[in-house]
Amino acid sequence: MTTLLDESIDQRGHGPLAWLLSRQTFWVFVAALVAVIALSLATDTFATQNNLFNVTRNFAFVGIIALGMTAVIITGGIDLSVGSIVCLAGIVLGVVMNAGHSIWAGVGAALLTSLAIGALNGVLIAYVRMPPFVVTLGMLAIARSLAMVASNNRMVYDFGPDQAKLLALGGGTTFGLANPVIALAVLALIAGYLFRWTQWGRHVFAIGGNEQAAVRAGVHVNRIKVGVYMVSALTAGISAVLEVGWLGAVTTNLGQSMELAVIAAAVIGGANLSGGSGTAFGAVIGAALIEVIRNSLLLLGVDAFWQGTFVGSFIVLAVMFDKLKGSLSD
Repeated sequence: MTTLLDESIDQRGHGPLAWLLSRQTFWVFVAALVAVIALSLATDTFATQNNLFNVTRNFAFVGIIALGMTAVIITGGIDLSVGSIVCLAGIVLGVVMNAGHSIWAGVGAALLTSLAIGALNGVLIAYVRMPPFVVTLGMLAIARSLAMVASNNRMVYDFGPDQAKLLALGGGTTFGLANPVIALAVLALIAGYLFRWTQWGRHVFAIGGNEQAAVRAGVHVNRIKVGVYMVSALTAGISAVLEVGWLGAVTTNLGQSMELAVIAAAVIGGANLSGGSGTAFGAVIGAALIEVIRNSLLLLGVDAFWQGTFVGSFIVLAVMFDKLKGSLSD
């Protein structure tokens, strides 16, 4: 006697293996695994404890923001301002702590600033009906300009009486893992739960799949859209706090062009730029693959100027793969 699950699989004409092989996230995971194995065999430096520690810590900053970006892309939107939000949040954190306030005041101010920017982006996109590309591109310039104004375009490296706590937060370890990696794991679990098991997650996917149908079904589309842009900005603020703690200083160059890596991580991980698909796990794996490739280029002596070419190519290939998959399914 077959189970209901077996019957549903038979009705679709696909088994679990076929389903797995059709997932872009699975192939990205395989690509990352192959790259790790190949680099471990090709170089004596990749598989060292110190290098692997650096790789995991470095991709955590992008991975955290990619979780928020995935939510935005699932709804059919885009957020080009995340790199500048990282910069502004980092500067706000530095300025507040430099003035002698506690780490809690600095972190709180940084995250509230991020949420305010995300809310403004969301309102302009959802209620004023402005294109996400235009709104977030404008905010990319505005947020970085505000960071320059707040810091007088100077480096902040003195974080007041709680400086040691900030450095431990971003640059420390727990159970041998870099704190940003632990933060990424926790946030990925939360994002995965929200996407898969909550009404909010179902509404996010419904908007990306067919916004008009979602409206007719009673989904509060505008509210959800504002929410996803606030989530995207919040993840940028969290990443900023951790990155400033790791670097031990903050300048107005922080987060420069970071939005490209973040969007690439989300898209490579399976988020469809047309909306309606994406996973938290895919965002993490996409960020990991980008960092593994970046690290491999450095170890193999490839000029760092080529990194943008590889990242941009990955975006094009990921979108092309999704289009080809859609054509084959049709």
